[in-house]
Amino acid sequence: MGASGTFGLFSDSAATMLSLLVFLAVGTLAFAVMVGVRAREAVRRRAVRVGLDDGSGEGRRSLRHSGLKAAQKLVDYTTKHYSSADSKDMKMLRRRLMRAGIYDPRAVGYFFFARVGMAVGLVVAAFFVLPMLNMEGKASFWMFVMVAGVGGYLAPSLYLDRLIAAKRLEHQAGFPDLMDLLVVCGDAGLAMEAALDRVGRELGVSYPSLAANIHMANLEIRAGRTLTEALEHLGDRLGLEEARSFATLIQQSDELGSSISDALRVYSEDMRHKRLSRAEEKAYSLPAKLSVPMMVCIFPVLFVVILLPVIVRMVTGNW
Repeated sequence: MGASGTFGLFSDSAATMLSLLVFLAVGTLAFAVMVGVRAREAVRRRAVRVGLDDGSGEGRRSLRHSGLKAAQKLVDYTTKHYSSADSKDMKMLRRRLMRAGIYDPRAVGYFFFARVGMAVGLVVAAFFVLPMLNMEGKASFWMFVMVAGVGGYLAPSLYLDRLIAAKRLEHQAGFPDLMDLLVVCGDAGLAMEAALDRVGRELGVSYPSLAANIHMANLEIRAGRTLTEALEHLGDRLGLEEARSFATLIQQSDELGSSISDALRVYSEDMRHKRLSRAEEKAYSLPAKLSVPMMVCIFPVLFVVILLPVIVRMVTGNW
């Protein structure tokens, strides 16, 4: 009896010791794996910082890297093809991209890729989704597929138009402030080139797109273009008639030898008057714009509230 108890105690201690050793071995292995993973992650981050890796965590021979490289080559080829084209449509598209604030030289290629991708994607989506809505085999099925393709083809252009409209509003709002600051800089004795540089830095927080275009005009002047040419290109990028008139004003003042500060002061007052006129126009058009929501949303409710008791009494006969 005593021998069997001693044997059981010895076997329990041996099992406990074996479990402890297994636990220590597994813990040591897990800790080693964790240290190795952390060291590898640190090496990868350092490689990304120095540009030795693309940050994807995969080798250069991976499928993802090969796909990205092939897509990049295709984009470069498309960009080179469309950049060499000098047709009227390509010039208009580049001008629209610049007015939208997109200055990447590969933007034209990306735009056509987006058109094709959206058109094909929406066609495929409509082709697989419409049968789920029990529209397969109907006459309207192919019509919806065609509408999806046309919508996907036009979607990038519509989005670009929205960007242009937003940038145009920003430029219109910031151009009078630009004129006021130019007048202040002219009264302080700064030349027009130095005044543009200073004003561009001041407007960077309030109107970043306008400040970026002014900075590009300053770079053109430093590269050797005349002030008139740089301002004309600025007006083309902004797409504002006020900017083109400003370039003409500077050119005429330079040719006639008149004071640029006086001309800027008069033009600045004109810009403030135009901005006030636009605000008044929006305020005066507000009642006409509110008439439609009032007729659609408010008047029917009033009619129901006023006429419902009369209708109830007519139906029940309780006068």
